[in-house]
Amino acid sequence: MSVSQPSQMIERQLFFNVIRERRPVRSYDPKIKISGEELTKTLRQATLPPSTANLLPWRLLFIDSPELNQKLLPIAFNQQQVVEASAVIAVLGDLECYKLAEEIYGMAVDAGCMPAETAKSFVESYTCMYSSMQPEAIRQKVYTDGGLVSMQVILVARAKDYDTVPIGGYDKQKFMEAFRISEPA
Repeated sequence: MSVSQPSQMIERQLFFNVIRERRPVRSYDPKIKISGEELTKTLRQATLPPSTANLLPWRLLFIDSPELNQKLLPIAFNQQQVVEASAVIAVLGDLECYKLAEEIYGMAVDAGCMPAETAKSFVESYTCMYSSMQPEAIRQKVYTDGGLVSMQVILVARAKDYDTVPIGGYDKQKFMEAFRISEPA
């Protein structure tokens, strides 16, 4: 049994405090704005953990201008937090994420995290596997990974003293039309 260093114990306690203290907040001060730089930094931290096959099947859409927030308001059934919050982050799924396997694993090779032969093997394996899967099976993997990254965004934001709330109430079809998001072929 290993003994944790005091700093590790403090970090763990801080992590558990973030989880324990996090609450869904539905009312925000519209005067408070989080900079684009801070949002980007927060999302980079939130997307560090791996996903299924490390294919990162999420795409994050920032909705952070008054015009876009107003556009979203009726789509989100007039939930005021979409116009009060500093930003809304839509987590979208990429059902064709496996087509980026070569690029994703190439970055791992370039960063020195994976041998080139391993990356090549993963690319071949996952491309073959995903391209032969039923769309619903891929969709389930993307839903799982989308949920994981969403929670990471929420926890990283809370660790930075930002409040959040997941929004599940919206008209999917109107959202896709308004923000020009296409269904995969």
